[in-house]
Amino acid sequence: MNKTLTLAALAALLAGCAASPTPNYDARFGDAVRQARQQMTLNPNAGASPAPIVGMDGRAARETVIRYQDSFKSPPPVVNVINIGGSTSGGQ
Repeated sequence: MNKTLTLAALAALLAGCAASPTPNYDARFGDAVRQARQQMTLNPNAGASPAPIVGMDGRAARETVIRYQDSFKSPPPVVNVINIGGSTSGGQ
């Protein structure tokens, strides 16, 4: 009796692990990320087109990237925006 009850409980526990509880979720896993990436891509076939890119020239683009990278080397000074109990000017 005790052995039969143990085997029945073991079979019930293993049956719970046999099937995936979320087959619908697993089938669509990552769809939101792929959709967001697709919506952010302006022209997915840009690499296949031999047409020149209209916009910034090479020198301006290079200087922009350098300025962006330098902004992390020396960040701008911190500004205290909370002014409690006084004015910022020296007047009365």
